[in-house]
Parts: sequence; C-alpha cells; structure tokens
Amino acid sequence: MLADLHTHSTASDGKLTPAELLERARAAGVEMLSITDHDSIAAYAELPPVEDLRIIAGVEFSTWWQRVGIHIVGLNIDLGSAALAEAVAHQHRARDERAARIADKLAKRGIPEPLVGATRFAGQGSVGRPHFAEYLLSIGAAPTIEFAFRKYLDATRVGNLIEGWASLPAIVGWIRAAGGTPVIAHPNKYKLTRSRLEHLTMEFAAAGGQAIEVVSGLQKPEVTRELAALAKRHGLAASVGSDFHQGGQVWAQLGVMPALPADARPVWDLWTL
Repeated sequence: MLADLHTHSTASDGKLTPAELLERARAAGVEMLSITDHDSIAAYAELPPVEDLRIIAGVEFSTWWQRVGIHIVGLNIDLGSAALAEAVAHQHRARDERAARIADKLAKRGIPEPLVGATRFAGQGSVGRPHFAEYLLSIGAAPTIEFAFRKYLDATRVGNLIEGWASLPAIVGWIRAAGGTPVIAHPNKYKLTRSRLEHLTMEFAAAGGQAIEVVSGLQKPEVTRELAALAKRHGLAASVGSDFHQGGQVWAQLGVMPALPADARPVWDLWTL
C-alpha cells in the first residue's frame, strides 16, 4: 500500500489545486491519498470522482501544548459532521485573528500593507505565515522564504501567535466526534526533547488520540525507528505522509517516503477498507 496521508492544496498553503494534486498523486503511484489542508476541508468540494485511488477525507488543525505549536491531522473524517463544521469555523476565526495580529506587527516594522499582500498570495485559502513570507519575498524585504521566516515570522518575533487555537483535547474531541482518527503530525519537527515528546504523546493518547506520523517525508531511518517505538509504547497506530506543498521540495514529495516498519500498525488498519 503506497499511502500519502498528509498533503496540501491551494485550499490552504499548497501550490496545486485539488485536481492537480490528485493527478500528481496518480502519477506517483499513490494508492491512498488524504488532502489535509490547514483548518480547511474546501478541497473536497473540488475533487472529481475517482475510482483508481482511495481518497481518505482529512484536515490538519493547529493547536498548542506547553506553549509549543502542534499540528493534529484528522483522517477518515465525516465531511458533513456538525463537530467538524464547528472545528473548522473556530479555527478559521482564530486564523483570521492571527493573520491580523501578524500583519500589525509587520506593519510596525515598516512592511507596507502586509495583510493585503499576504491575502493576495493566499488565493482561496486562509492567510498563513507562508503567505506573509511570499509577500515579503515579492517586495524585496527578504531574499528567500527561509530568510523571511527567520527574520520576521519565527517564534521569537511575530509568528508564534498560538493562543487563539483550540486546545489539544478540544481538537482531538472534534475529530473523534466527526468519526475521524486524530494523528500527531510530523512529531520530529517540533524539536522537543525525547522526554517532552513522550509527555506530549502520553497526553495526546489520554485525550483520545489514535496515531502519530511515524513517517513524515524523507526522514532519517533512526527517526522512523524511534517514532515507531514511541507509537507502540502508547498503543498508537502509525501514519505516513509527505507533507507535500509544492514541487521542488525533495524532502516532501508526493508518495516519496520510507516504508513503515514491519512491526508498526498502519493507521488504515483502524478503518474498514
């Protein structure tokens, strides 16, 4: 099973439309795909009917834990669920408020019309930090996207405005109420110590979390082994995703990931296929 259960489209901060993402997944040989846009399920209204690729409805929600921003993916969700609608509405309000606060801070640093500029790059999706970074690049305030994040948008400047996100238990609860599977996204990217990651996983499981991304893009084998062991210790299933946003990012390409360890329980075993 070649599954990619963490991808993004133009409904959030991806560069491909949902239909383009679908075709790219087909070309990559992906057999099971989830489009997990940030706080949005809009992509699913644009997808054409498919027969040769299993689509798992998904979403990626932002939350926080001990003052650290954490992302939780919801997989196999009921798109018509009232709980999901409530979650998306709450997160959209929080995202809009966050964008306004980031724009205010950037304006105070001399950046002209930051919210207008970022909105132009967001297109149909909600405004996020990548859109501010693209705007900063376009006006010459930053030579690269990485520089834009480092100088203007990282946690020590204006980017880590996490207070508005729903809590971790609330996010997990909404996903479970929508019939979905809550998954900790890319656990290695939070740069937590081993003990703190253990603690996060324990609290996540206690709240009703069911899986972690044991594989996220092209990661080192030792990371995969450690995350697989972490999942087993807490009785969690193992998910896999590229976190694809656009072409050219070799570490996050559709369907290009290490295989799950043989002793890991795939997250799709939780569903009736």
